Amino acid sequence: EVQLVESGGGLVQPGGSLRLSCAASGFTFRSAAMTWVRQAPGKEREGLACLGRSDGTKYADSVTGRFTISSDKAANIIYLQMNNLKSEDTGMYYCTADPAVWWPTCLSQSSYNYWGQGTQVTVSS
Repeated sequence: EVQLVESGGGLVQPGGSLRLSCAASGFTFRSAAMTWVRQAPGKEREGLACLGRSDGTKYADSVTGRFTISSDKAANIIYLQMNNLKSEDTGMYYCTADPAVWWPTCLSQSSYNYWGQGTQVTVSS
């Protein structure tokens, strides 16, 4: 059974940092591209960062230079390091996996094959 479990969210002050984790089971990263997606009330769902099967990365303009996606392949975990957080970064963060994502549009897929339950990030003073 494919499972994705996010962790690491919480309350942080503007300018602070968090590292989100996504533990995967039932498949390996070699079989899928991974994408972190954010959903905030009143806003469009936004793909933030993609990690390809060959370790390529893509980032949304809003997070470029602040967020970094990476993985521990042996442990089947992906991470999202989030620095210089802003109030606009508040939302629910989801880890997704898709074995057939088209790389040029990995940030703007209408859906992904597998989703985690999400972890809440709140940026506030």
